Amino acid sequence: MSFTLCGRELSAVFFSDSDREALAAAVGRLESPSLAGRLAALAGKPVGLAERALPAAASAAVARLAKQALERALDLALFSLRNRRIAGGRKFHSGLACTVGAIGGAFGLAALAVELPVSTTIMLRAIAAIAQEEGEDLADPRTGLACLEVFALGGPASDETGAEADYFAVRAMFARGLVEIADFAIDKGAIGESAPFLARFLTQIASRFGVVVSEKVAAQAVAVVGAVGGAAVNLAFIEHFQEVARCHFTIRRLERVYGVDMVRTEYDRLKCEPGTLA
Repeated sequence: MSFTLCGRELSAVFFSDSDREALAAAVGRLESPSLAGRLAALAGKPVGLAERALPAAASAAVARLAKQALERALDLALFSLRNRRIAGGRKFHSGLACTVGAIGGAFGLAALAVELPVSTTIMLRAIAAIAQEEGEDLADPRTGLACLEVFALGGPASDETGAEADYFAVRAMFARGLVEIADFAIDKGAIGESAPFLARFLTQIASRFGVVVSEKVAAQAVAVVGAVGGAAVNLAFIEHFQEVARCHFTIRRLERVYGVDMVRTEYDRLKCEPGTLA
């Protein structure tokens, strides 16, 4: 059985009602992952305008710090999350993020070098906890890398060329790097070297994660009440990535049940279905 949707012929895929509902929720969230709207409400002005107003030196610093935070997160994802049960749920990690964000809000951009690595670590732990809940094995380096992938999936809806980048397009962008790094993950010394594939992988993630960090910095810069505003911005920041992580690992769970091709077909069908992306 097949049908035409969005100008393409798709085969019917039979999911359970609960799994289709979970996938539909994931599609709606992943295809409109922007954090900017939520931050604009907190900042009281469009964050995009404030982001473009950041000095060039500040933008370069944000990009550099975002990549450094991801380098630390990579090591944690591959080696520190293994064989662990991540304690604390969404409220616990969100509370930690608020505390750290209050510091960043009080001291501004100068505190980012301290605040961002801590916030990224908190987010990684929260993401790993969600992965475990969805049946992932943290002893598998591929799971740790899938956790790191969330930082890219939570980025803008287009790539650096301006082309639309949907969920599966972003995953495809990182597929080669995920395999290469997982193959070397047993040997920590190899991962610690500046291997070209590792540098490329981190640069790709940082280019998308850095955009979201810039939005966060811009929102904190214009938030009305320093530390309180910083806490609210960091809460929105971590909850954004937790929501993306829940969707990502829901899809990975469904792929283990139905297969990658079947999930992709149903994803595309739901993406085109009226009301899914509303």
